Amino acid sequence: MIFIIITNKKIVLKKSQMKNLTQCEKGCSCKVSKIRASGALKQRLMSFGMARGVEIELLEYSATKSTVEIKVGKMRIALRKEEAELIEIDNEKN
Repeated sequence: MIFIIITNKKIVLKKSQMKNLTQCEKGCSCKVSKIRASGALKQRLMSFGMARGVEIELLEYSATKSTVEIKVGKMRIALRKEEAELIEIDNEKN
């Protein structure tokens, strides 16, 4: 989310919060900025090649948006919504 503050006819942009993976639209490409998962889930995501700076592509949402299909390198991964919310992203390229 970006806030726009207007002071003395100057526009200042402030980045207040990182986006998580569930806030992307279908087909967007972006880079992972942080993985907030811990324990076994973090190990599983890292074994799939997901780490800070890696480019991922959001391929598809399920009908109820309860799962997300992403592409990491040549691998396709399906994540639950709760897992995808733990992946912070930046540099949305769409």
